[in-house]
Amino acid sequence: MAGSKPPKCPVCRKPVAEKWAPFCSAGCKDRDLLQWLGDGYKIPGQAVSPDEIAEHFTGGSGRNGED
Repeated sequence: MAGSKPPKCPVCRKPVAEKWAPFCSAGCKDRDLLQWLGDGYKIPGQAVSPDEIAEHFTGGSGRNGED
C-alpha cells in the first residue's frame, strides 16, 4: 500500500522490526508476554473459575465432542 504508515510496536510505538513483528525488539516482545503472564492485560467480563473451564471442556456444557 503506497502512502500507508508503517506499523508501530504496540508496546513502545517505535517502528516494527520484521524479525520481531509485531514488536520492534525482543525486549518489547518479552515485556508484552510478561504483561499477559502477570495479569497486566485483562479481558473484560465476569471471572471464570478453573473448575468452570474444566466442566466446559469435559462435557458439562453439552459440547463433549459428540454431534
